[in-house]
Amino acid sequence: MAGTGPTLSVDGRALRVVIVAGLWHDVITDGLIAGATRVLEASGASWSLVRVPGSFELPVACKVALENGADAAVALGVIIRGGTPHFEFVSNAATDGLTRVALDTGKPVGFGVLTLDDEQQGLDRAGLPGSKEDKGEEAASAALATAMVLRELRGHVG
Repeated sequence: MAGTGPTLSVDGRALRVVIVAGLWHDVITDGLIAGATRVLEASGASWSLVRVPGSFELPVACKVALENGADAAVALGVIIRGGTPHFEFVSNAATDGLTRVALDTGKPVGFGVLTLDDEQQGLDRAGLPGSKEDKGEEAASAALATAMVLRELRGHVG
């Protein structure tokens, strides 16, 4: 199991962030959303939450949010392996799609899509009481930090 990621403290008061979250596996997803919102609130960023049916729909919603003024998006979803190849198709589509969105828009997408063998793995990563990790917090933190780096690279800060 992977360890916890770095915790980054970012002054996000100048940033507008959209959390895009799937509706599947609501206990895990709600934990991810709570972790992401804690980070965004603490940073001072302006943020909103949009829900989509599932992880497959995350890329297009993130793309529209970023094209319409968001400085960063945080994609949160849960995909649990089943007995069919569906898991691989959805996981690959979400991952490839979110990568493409970030590259096409030039804006960060915090990746909080959990690809799991079973529900317990998600509960362990959702930032819930007793969880070992908080992937929602990590995804939001990465999106904020990357948005600030991109601003600096573009000459807007400094």
